[in-house]
Amino acid sequence: MAQDNDTKDAAPRADKPAKPPKEKPSRDAAAPEGGKGKPAKGAAPAGKPGAKAPRQPKVKVNPRLREFYHREVVPALVKEFGYKNPMQVPRLRKIVLNMGLGEATQNVKVVDAAFAELTAIAGQKPVITRARKSISTFKLRAGHPIGVMVTLRREPMWEFLDRFLNLALPRTRDFKGISGKQFDGKGNFTMGVREQIIFPEIDYDKIDKVKGLNVTMCTTARTDREGRALLARLGFPFRAEGGK
Repeated sequence: MAQDNDTKDAAPRADKPAKPPKEKPSRDAAAPEGGKGKPAKGAAPAGKPGAKAPRQPKVKVNPRLREFYHREVVPALVKEFGYKNPMQVPRLRKIVLNMGLGEATQNVKVVDAAFAELTAIAGQKPVITRARKSISTFKLRAGHPIGVMVTLRREPMWEFLDRFLNLALPRTRDFKGISGKQFDGKGNFTMGVREQIIFPEIDYDKIDKVKGLNVTMCTTARTDREGRALLARLGFPFRAEGGK
């Protein structure tokens, strides 16, 4: 028995093979297909259903009437008036559309209809004008709505003027040109439009009543002569001086 024990003790022990060290995956490595690993840095995110597409930059379109002003009107006015600097040439600053509503003292709902119509005409939401003073003769109280007004500048101004000259005015009944007597002495011009239905944005079957409005062109001209020359070059069909 002792010999057997010595034999067992003398028997060499087999060493277990060492385990290879685990290799950590690199963070920069992309996850395998079908795996749940994180994508590599800088890699494009995988497309998901319903994911928002990247925003495309808005392309600004220069209104054609403004291009015509810089290309044709400015050189013509420099030649006509002898301006030494192109910055002295009169330009259009803003256009104001004003629709007065005298019947609003009796029926406030007409303001809502006029608001919607002027929004369609101008392409911009107007503001409601209100009475500053109370006038008992007209049953008018201070703060009561009496009209709607909108001011157009920059691109919306040029786009409206293009539609006004080329689409709306030719649809005026018995149109014989524009009178040039409505200048204010400072180069600004106001004209009245009897019917809002001349604008193609207005559906005749959906209006409750034919309304008029005033259109005011505010310019940087110093005199009425310069203001008229500017508007005439832009396409305003003024009547002859002797015309009525």
